[in-house]
Amino acid sequence: MEWTGYLRLAVAPKQGKTIATDLYYENAFKLTRPLYPDESGQPHYYILNPGGGYVDGDRYKLDIELAEDARLLLTTQSSTKVYKTRNTAPVQDMEIRMKKGSFLEYVPDPLIAYRHAQYKQKTTIRMERGSTLILSDIVTPGWSPDGELFSYDRLRLKTEIYVDGDLAVYDQVRLAPSEQDLTGIGLLEGYTHFGSLIVVGEQMTSDFLDQLYEAMDAGIAPCRVGLSMLPVSGFSVRVLASSTQDIERLFAACQRLVREQWLGLKPVFLRKY
Repeated sequence: MEWTGYLRLAVAPKQGKTIATDLYYENAFKLTRPLYPDESGQPHYYILNPGGGYVDGDRYKLDIELAEDARLLLTTQSSTKVYKTRNTAPVQDMEIRMKKGSFLEYVPDPLIAYRHAQYKQKTTIRMERGSTLILSDIVTPGWSPDGELFSYDRLRLKTEIYVDGDLAVYDQVRLAPSEQDLTGIGLLEGYTHFGSLIVVGEQMTSDFLDQLYEAMDAGIAPCRVGLSMLPVSGFSVRVLASSTQDIERLFAACQRLVREQWLGLKPVFLRKY
């Protein structure tokens, strides 16, 4: 199959650092050189889209693999923009495989869907027990020339997480303003932004849960937040807010706590300007 953008990255530990053992990209996907901002040896990679955004009929594929004990932080250079797609919705398909002891943080910038945009995203993660995952998504109210909110047609984000081959997490978000009252009860309830954070790791304890509640309470005021335990060791956070920054602040607090308490890592700051 021909992809509008294709990216393959495999990483493994070597001499105190995690390095790329397989790296390939083509067409509308690029990847920066790795950054090592501290002594942990965890590389930070930024995904680039030189085309500026997704358009009618685009198909993107990401294939990520972490070897045993590898550590990786993967993010985007800027927000994912989906432009008007009257005919065929752009598709992004992401496959991630994680060996035991590995640690992945996938924290892309928010999704911005333009007027009459459609978009389908599928993320499949296959983890071995003993690996650790931080996965986030933020959906904005979109963009239109007259400032109207929720002028896109349809968004669908589906996530499947398997642990040792068993389906542990199945999450699907479907937002269709023409068919749903997104401001109503059970959907966005008067808020404009939606965020989802999923964390899986065997380090989860009741003491950590207490610390997590405290960290979230510190910045919860302008948001509505739901915290749920997963069927496997881990948790998910849902946030309704009125700005991207409010969600990012909450997610950063959770991410910082996981890094410090579970892995002994310093806080991370993803500077993109």
